[in-house]
Amino acid sequence: MIRKILIANRGEIALRIIKTCREMGIRTVVVYSVPDASSLAVAMADEAVAIGGHSPAESYLNIPKILEAAHRTGADAVHPGFGFLAENAAFGYAVLAARLIWIGPSPSSIEAMADKRFAKTMLQGVPFVPGYIEADQTNEAFIRAAAAIGYPIMVKAAAGGGGKGMRLVHRAEDLPDALDSARREAAQAFSNDSLMLERALLNPRHIEIQVFGDQLGNVIAIGERECSIQRRHQKIVEETPSTALDYDLRQRIQITAVSIARQIGYYSAGTLEFLLDEDGSFYFMEMNTRLQVEHPVTEMVYGVDLVRWQINVAEGASLTDLTAGLTLEPNGHAVEVRVYAEDPSNDFLPVTGQIAYFAPAQHVRTDTGVKTGDVISPYYDPMIAKVIAHAQTRSAAIRRLEYALGEMSLLGLTNNIAYLRRVLLSPAHLAGRISTRFVQDHANLLPDDADVPFVALAAAALARGAATAWRNFHNRPVRHTFAYNEKKIPVLLEKSGDGVNVTVGDQAAFIRVLESEAPALVLEVDGLRRKALVVSRDDRIWVQTGERTVSLLWVDPMPATTPEDSAAGSLRAPMPGKIIQVLVSDGDTVQTGDTLMILEAMKMEHRIIAPYEGRVERINYAIGETVQADEILLSLIPSDKAAS
Repeated sequence: MIRKILIANRGEIALRIIKTCREMGIRTVVVYSVPDASSLAVAMADEAVAIGGHSPAESYLNIPKILEAAHRTGADAVHPGFGFLAENAAFGYAVLAARLIWIGPSPSSIEAMADKRFAKTMLQGVPFVPGYIEADQTNEAFIRAAAAIGYPIMVKAAAGGGGKGMRLVHRAEDLPDALDSARREAAQAFSNDSLMLERALLNPRHIEIQVFGDQLGNVIAIGERECSIQRRHQKIVEETPSTALDYDLRQRIQITAVSIARQIGYYSAGTLEFLLDEDGSFYFMEMNTRLQVEHPVTEMVYGVDLVRWQINVAEGASLTDLTAGLTLEPNGHAVEVRVYAEDPSNDFLPVTGQIAYFAPAQHVRTDTGVKTGDVISPYYDPMIAKVIAHAQTRSAAIRRLEYALGEMSLLGLTNNIAYLRRVLLSPAHLAGRISTRFVQDHANLLPDDADVPFVALAAAALARGAATAWRNFHNRPVRHTFAYNEKKIPVLLEKSGDGVNVTVGDQAAFIRVLESEAPALVLEVDGLRRKALVVSRDDRIWVQTGERTVSLLWVDPMPATTPEDSAAGSLRAPMPGKIIQVLVSDGDTVQTGDTLMILEAMKMEHRIIAPYEGRVERINYAIGETVQADEILLSLIPSDKAAS
């Protein structure tokens, strides 16, 4: 019987495991790195062990430190969660060698499915996308294979997933660069730079089957999940059941998934991922030999607790025990979205920084591992929360989820909440017309430079004035100027009776502040009651209203002199990282869209692109050097100025 589990992970999955353990009467231990010392997981676990370091290699990937923490605290089992060491067979073997219980599939099963090339050669009766999986990893071999398969082609890391080491290539001349880039990223993410090729399906759906097995050889499928809406090859919207599957197709995919699991003697929770082509053909992609990030939608529709089942099976329970009294028939529909600190308008680039204010969504399931004041660092995935809604119909679940996102608050960091709300309510999504190209094909859903809502500007101005007692305005007007997307917006406040006349451009309204308890403001705007949340840090103000959240910069009427190096023409680091390639030299002439540098951050490569034609005046960093967010990487003088 398991009495104490060490959770070899962090964030929301650590909290998710803690929740089930508490219900089962099992004590928990978490390990934590330096950035996570004040995390919710550390606070919620029964015990926590500092294992030091900032990077994953120093902490959550450090097997000796994790095992030492388990022995030190008397834990008798280890749960790896997902990510980090969850699909590391060597870790599973090490846990067993340390005479601890491994909560997951057998390390041999993990090993069998870890290398996609090996998996494709060993599985029988499984449909695969045509591709190249040979041991010859030279560029010449890949070029020959791609020519035989036909373009477009997908380059994929053989040892991983999650979009890491994956490149879509449309032209033969782009393949060598894609191979080199994918190798670097795969080596960083998985310590294995082996690659494979697959024929690219241009408009498929991403369908995955949840399987679960016991140690007696029994395996079942627990429905499917539709995971087609992705950016950077990573999922952001998931649901079950899928609108693409009828009864016959669902049965055929589930039978294939169960067959694969049985062929490798699989037990515990696992996910088989498939691509579903437009003609109804489906192809096996990979198996995730762990609990999946999107497992909550399955739990809500089928009424199961997959973490509890993982623990039960690790203790020797059979599927007969686990499913006693359950029909395992779907009940309604569930939809999940992943809330990230990222900028949808900038190719979904991850964002780092401190959370100024966070309030989870209410009346739906929210799995999160952060709180107000936490810092989203460059060392870990920038996911803030998973928000999941369940209802009897798909449309009802979508409506509940979109409403919950509108009530959720995340201020201080650029995030994808507004974008997710647009996706959920888009006609194509509501109609179930989705594919892995959804994000590219619906660029109109991305944020634009729309005007700031009047009430948001009014709330920002009133909150800014609160520091000087806005209620005690003298008769003279007060002016504030805010910058939004490089546009300056003046706001005029004039005291009038028990309220304030607010003017923004040609808009004006009489506003009374009914409630003011930071960060909440309740305003009466010409008789209409409106709510707003306002949080400021230095001169940056975030305002959330019913329409959306905006980030405003308060413009100091007496600004300090702007440093010379902040002038237009310098290219800054979008986040902390390491320079892994410099593709230009001082004095080079570049064209719009040319790649100038490649920055590695969050285990992914980010290309620094020339925004205009010009001449490289000065390069400030060399290969291997680390940079902080907003540091100037190089100076690029526009062609019209360079010629003058």
